Amino acid sequence: MSSKKRLSRQNAQRKFKASAKPATKVKTVAPVEITTEPEKPHTESVNHKVRFLDVTEDQDGQRIDNFLRTALKGVPKSMIYRIVRKGEVRVNKGRVKPDTKLRSGDLIRVPPVRTAKPGDPVSVSKELVQHLEASILYESDALLVINKPSGLAVHGGSGIHLGLIEALRQMRPSLSFLELVHRLDRDTSGCIMVAKKRSMLRHLHEALRQGMGISKTYHALVVGRWDSSNQKIDAPLRKNELSSGERVVKVQEDGKASITMFKVLRRFANVATLVEAKPITGRTHQIRVHAQFAGNPIIGDEKYGVEAVNSDMRKQGIKRLFLHAASLSITLADGEKLFFKAPLEKNLTVAVDQLAQQHNQYEQRS
Repeated sequence: MSSKKRLSRQNAQRKFKASAKPATKVKTVAPVEITTEPEKPHTESVNHKVRFLDVTEDQDGQRIDNFLRTALKGVPKSMIYRIVRKGEVRVNKGRVKPDTKLRSGDLIRVPPVRTAKPGDPVSVSKELVQHLEASILYESDALLVINKPSGLAVHGGSGIHLGLIEALRQMRPSLSFLELVHRLDRDTSGCIMVAKKRSMLRHLHEALRQGMGISKTYHALVVGRWDSSNQKIDAPLRKNELSSGERVVKVQEDGKASITMFKVLRRFANVATLVEAKPITGRTHQIRVHAQFAGNPIIGDEKYGVEAVNSDMRKQGIKRLFLHAASLSITLADGEKLFFKAPLEKNLTVAVDQLAQQHNQYEQRS
């Protein structure tokens, strides 16, 4: 580094301180209870010094909140968002928002934070490792697609010590880069993409932003008889945060534009309907809230569902949110098209078969 650049860097710091598997192959995996190894008792440590971190070329385009989750291992997600909102995190001397995109060469000010003692991470259990390995639908040198089990959060934080991405990083310690392309709710199962290269993450994020090159299809079992003419739910959604910190999404006129396409797959008299849902937009809890708005909330949904129905369905073996990312199609940067299909958990398929036997069920052909 030249003396001029070194001097500029020192001045900047002073100012800061002053202020491959086949894509179409489908695997059937037995459900597993999502557990982790017993957490080792550990103390917390405090980094008492302000740190300055450089953004590398490989981190170019990454969001600041994702950058900090990697840089601040063991720090709850809520704390990361708090220090960003309060302006304690600075990029090139300026305040930022959680979704601010970084550029190679940026200088990031990281304040002192309380973190878990290094060397005491929560270990992924052998059972979960085996289950995740068996749930891999596709793997190349740049992309990983997994049939995520219900009950496993996509990442840790806010009382969750171990998520999918943390487990995968323990399972693939030789990988220097491993990031979620998108998210699924903790209780939602099915196809989820994890990028193993920055170039793949950029390509897929751009495809998601443009709404081209990626198609996601979900299956959901909803309460009652879904009206076949109700094929498009176009209702703006707004995310609200309760005093407890819980997120609740509602249909509101001042919310963000949100569209979901629905199609009836199977009916079980007037008791329940299996529907296909294709989100055109990607809002938090979108399918769940749109189903509720249509008058047919998803069975097993403890936040937006009907408790009396959920209680009855638990007796029939449906003890979780019946929302599953059933299939995924993507177009890679070189034009190659890939299609993935994630099988539903066996206990849910058994429950669906039982419903079919109990009620006058037929397949929707239109």
